[in-house]
Amino acid sequence: MKKIVDDERLIYKVCCLYYQDNMNQKEVADYLGVSRSSILRMLQKGKELGIVTIELHNPRFYDYGEMEKALERAYGLKDVVIVENSVLDTISESTAYLFGSAADYLHGFFKEGDRIGVAMGTTLNNVVSTNKVYDKYKNLLFVAMEGGISRGTIDSIDVQGNEIARKFADKFGGSYSQFLSPAVFSDKSVLDYFMNEKAVNYILDEFKKLNVIVVGIGVPDNSVNHTLEKAGYITPAELRQLVDNGAVGDLCLQFFDKDGNPDRFSFYNERVAAMSLGDIRRIPSKIGIAGGTRKSEAVVGAIRGGYINILITDGECAKRLYEMSQHVIE
Repeated sequence: MKKIVDDERLIYKVCCLYYQDNMNQKEVADYLGVSRSSILRMLQKGKELGIVTIELHNPRFYDYGEMEKALERAYGLKDVVIVENSVLDTISESTAYLFGSAADYLHGFFKEGDRIGVAMGTTLNNVVSTNKVYDKYKNLLFVAMEGGISRGTIDSIDVQGNEIARKFADKFGGSYSQFLSPAVFSDKSVLDYFMNEKAVNYILDEFKKLNVIVVGIGVPDNSVNHTLEKAGYITPAELRQLVDNGAVGDLCLQFFDKDGNPDRFSFYNERVAAMSLGDIRRIPSKIGIAGGTRKSEAVVGAIRGGYINILITDGECAKRLYEMSQHVIE
């Protein structure tokens, strides 16, 4: 005797009621007078027999979905978000899309109870300066990842870590914790002595509790007036020395090479009052935000170093990252 769950006419009817008439499984079961388990099995049969096919439509104008998956596989990332941009967009339009999309992603990613480290810089300042308004969380803590006591500003805007942490709390809700220290010291021994003070070293305990960090990724390009140089954190001579030694990127004021190795830059990195790159590696969720082909090599270095495992980028940078991954594979 033919089982009810093998009756193709009934399978078709079940699929129509469920997918077209938007009944739930219990409603379909009650309507037809059969068990919910039978309904579940017939819905599965509908897929197996080709009665039901599922087609996904990417909501974006450009199909970045496959590239996101390809980059996740190639670089071992937990998530990649590619923000659409066009050759017809101005630079300001492209960056506005990137920063606005990053803010949307972060609001959806954060959850109550998160302890979130945030880095200094123009990228994160632009993310929290978008005109987007969100429902605010009650129990988030944003922690400045670098010292933030300085007279320096970038184009009259304070982009130091303490100010960025405050702006994140204003944008997404919760509170913030400051790192009450200069960002860069003249000598490692002075920094070590300073960090032994109880009035300062509380921040080390805060770092141990972080489960998320959000960072921008800098590029030490001699041809560009670097953010750290503008802020007075580095001299032009130091920047040249870093580039000559193979630095391709910086994160939390610390430089690394194309493989993510910071060892050759200890003359500068060891004087930085910040969460160390080694400690950053242990954070479960490390979100990096960077766009443009100019930053592609720095992004790869940050990934290889284990400093980010979630990337929010634009189409230009994503395409270059994909090309670089194919070159490595070949």
